[in-house]
Amino acid sequence: MLKAYRTLIATPDGRVFINPTGNPGMATAGSGDVLSGMIASMIVQEKNLLEAILAAVYIHGLSGDIGAEKLGEKALTAGDIIRYLPSGLKLLESE
Repeated sequence: MLKAYRTLIATPDGRVFINPTGNPGMATAGSGDVLSGMIASMIVQEKNLLEAILAAVYIHGLSGDIGAEKLGEKALTAGDIIRYLPSGLKLLESE
């Protein structure tokens, strides 16, 4: 996984996934720590490493997008990503 504005996830067999969620405001201290925790949590829940990583990266970016929409990219912090995580999960459930 290469964390960036558009996070890339590559598999050993050569597949590459580009995550469509996230924004430049997420390039802030602690954002990667939040993502690491989310990945660990999803691995325990999903039991499939690739699906867990793809889900965590998507939800992490979505929560950051919601936070940026509410607060602006420049004001976004890692804590805001956590704060908007329930909103991101709820949005996924409704789709």
